[in-house]
Amino acid sequence: MTQRDIIFVANEVNELGGVARWQALMAKLFAERGHRVTIVGIAPPEVPMDLGDNPPFETVTLYDERPPGPWHVRNLRDRVNVAARRREAAREAGMHEAAERLSRLFRAAGPGAMIIVTQVWAMEWVALADTAGHPVIGMSHESYEYSKGSSRFWRVQRYYKDVDRLLLLTQEDADLWVGRGLNNVGFMPNPLPMMPEVPSSRTEKVVASIGRLGHQKGIDMLLDTWADTAPKHPGWRLRIYGSGPDESALKQQCTRLGLDDSVEWAGQTDDVVGALHGASVFVQSSRGEGFPLALLEAMACAVPCAAFDCAPGVRQIVQDEEDGLLARPGNTMELARQLGRLMEDQELRDAMGEKARANVQRYSPSAITDQWEELFDFLER
Repeated sequence: MTQRDIIFVANEVNELGGVARWQALMAKLFAERGHRVTIVGIAPPEVPMDLGDNPPFETVTLYDERPPGPWHVRNLRDRVNVAARRREAAREAGMHEAAERLSRLFRAAGPGAMIIVTQVWAMEWVALADTAGHPVIGMSHESYEYSKGSSRFWRVQRYYKDVDRLLLLTQEDADLWVGRGLNNVGFMPNPLPMMPEVPSSRTEKVVASIGRLGHQKGIDMLLDTWADTAPKHPGWRLRIYGSGPDESALKQQCTRLGLDDSVEWAGQTDDVVGALHGASVFVQSSRGEGFPLALLEAMACAVPCAAFDCAPGVRQIVQDEEDGLLARPGNTMELARQLGRLMEDQELRDAMGEKARANVQRYSPSAITDQWEELFDFLER
């Protein structure tokens, strides 16, 4: 096996969230196979994630604070705004200086090195750098449909069109990008983050949610769902793990809906296994996803999932009516019905939980790392 220099380039090294968790996991898996791994972040994180003591990879952050976005001329007054033009010139100079730091890293990498750009904002700096002839793999960690609602949609088309391989998380998403005229597209699922020896006993009357308290994760829709579910299932509690910008507004919504007695705000947790061992059902109410690690983790703990079918990655992980239950995106009444089925039927919970634990092992870290190494070998030819 070829031992390589593998350089991840991301928006941040360790911003709390799914991309950073995936990145740290893959960096660890590559390091365990003898590769030399570096994670480069463009900016420091706003909400840092703990990488643990002595992670088996190097980290570099290019800026001391998040750089400003580009300045756009919108009218005649903007055209003569000398101060704004100076700020824009300074911003561009800073980008080129940061890109030169990247160039030095790429030039120092040995033969067979691979550059993995995990987020398209980071690709704006890689596009300015000298990649020293090393293959560049670009990634999008969200579904095609969800990216359409943001500026990332056109940036993927602009900045990833000439990379050696653009990886999506599912074949379905890859095909949609091919339909946009990109001819360098493939897909790579996320690996299972863990497989605990002991599954959840599924005896607690607890539904767990784990995710950032922001718009994408749809906790506001989860509270609407729970308002329909809780009165029909006395004694059950919804335990919400996570923190984020919407926390205050969500707690106010919870109070308005009269749910304070049945909802627990458990905060951010590093003990995902412990959180899942204390639950009998897992719920995901996201507006958009890529290939969500939280679903993989719940299934590994034998906790059956009810989720909005909001992305190809969700329905690839959860096989509806076999190892979990899906609801149409945004349909809170349907998600409430699916939750209710799992909450009131222990036999169904147990059957789906055990099936989930068995089925999710198709995404074992070893199998996914093998796929990555096969891709590296292909791109090196």
